[in-house]
Amino acid sequence: MSLSRLLKTIFLIEFISGLYLAIKELFSKSKTINYPFEKGSISPRMRGEHALRRYPSGEERCIACKLCEAVCPAQAITIESTERADGSRKTTRYDIDMLKCIYCGLCQESCPVDAIVQGPNFEFATETREELYYNKEKLLANGDRWESVLAKNIKLDKPYR
Repeated sequence: MSLSRLLKTIFLIEFISGLYLAIKELFSKSKTINYPFEKGSISPRMRGEHALRRYPSGEERCIACKLCEAVCPAQAITIESTERADGSRKTTRYDIDMLKCIYCGLCQESCPVDAIVQGPNFEFATETREELYYNKEKLLANGDRWESVLAKNIKLDKPYR
């Protein structure tokens, strides 16, 4: 058998196998989703928009230990606090500059009371830069909005901490 005839046979076999694969995929279930209208599943460890959580009593969890501020490599977090009448600390200012944030998750890992978390929301594009400067009120509102999902994600993530 000549070399050219052998090459033609190999190419024909590869063509037929490729055609078979294309036809098989034509009738299989689609692997893509129509994104804006269909949402895929999100991992419980997803690092999205930041949120400050509250206790079930309604009191904010943050104890103003400032560990998240100290551990943030981008220096995106600013915390100011005052002392309460009972001697504990309370935050008066908790700001995150989301333009600086690198979504590393160190703030979440360093928090001893799970006050600051990164939630499942990754769709928070804005039209102005000022909207990406999160203050305490916006962070608490995020926590209130996502609390059920955040609590479930923290529970699922416990074995890996």
